[in-house]
Amino acid sequence: MASGFETTTEDYIAHHLVNATFGRFPDGHERGGEWGFASSGTEAEAMGFMAIHVDTLGWSIGLAAFFMFFFRRVAVSAAENPAAIPTGLRNLVESLIDIIDGLVRSVFKHPDLSYVAPMALTIFVWVFFMNLMDLVPVDLIPYIAQYGLGIEYMKIVPSTDPNITMGLALSVFSLIIFFSIRQKGLGGFLAEISFHPFGKWLLPFNLALEVVGLLAKPVSLGLRLFGNLFSAEMIFILIATMYTGLVIGLLGGFLQFAWAVFHILVVPLQAFIFMVLSVVYLAQAFDEGEAH
Repeated sequence: MASGFETTTEDYIAHHLVNATFGRFPDGHERGGEWGFASSGTEAEAMGFMAIHVDTLGWSIGLAAFFMFFFRRVAVSAAENPAAIPTGLRNLVESLIDIIDGLVRSVFKHPDLSYVAPMALTIFVWVFFMNLMDLVPVDLIPYIAQYGLGIEYMKIVPSTDPNITMGLALSVFSLIIFFSIRQKGLGGFLAEISFHPFGKWLLPFNLALEVVGLLAKPVSLGLRLFGNLFSAEMIFILIATMYTGLVIGLLGGFLQFAWAVFHILVVPLQAFIFMVLSVVYLAQAFDEGEAH
């Protein structure tokens, strides 16, 4: 996408990396103290931590709604005719549920799976849909948003925003802490991070190791997804800057196609990794530590 202000490759790339940001204009700005949408990357950055990435929220919520509508439609169809041989979408959904349920049972060795398998299914499909948006032509929706709706900035891949990936990771982390305490009790949980692995005489060392290891889970979970999708989006953007002439443009088109084909593997793989690690971390929360 190129607006009247985008005259260089740097401007083009910078434009694609700015979210539709709503927040409070900082003091010193001509609209200081007011709330509104940023009209530049500098304004978006100046709005600080409390700014809202409206495009990220809108696309992630919209994809979640599509996921629920899609699966509910299949569930209603199956309920109306349970004896029918699954075909089409129903066959796809039932196969996906069976695969994820089998994977969860192989990892989560505890009797109550009533919430773990649905959580895993939700994580996989939602993250998959968010990642899948990266296969939409990089200029298509931003161009429509800018020239059709007057929206200057529009990023359509929620998983390229660390607010989303870290939000998902922190949600999983909250479940880890909750089920650890519920399974072992508050005392058992504190004892596990205080007395493991070297016993009570090295409590400070144990605490440092365990707390760092615990906090590393959401950080690695969120940043892995963000890093992989953000780098993939950057490659699409960089290839798009090659459309400057016939020969280079044809080469750019071939590279876009080749990268998109490769990215078809990345999209489900990153969703699968996020789901599997979430289930593994949750299973670890139920494991009883060694006695010391």
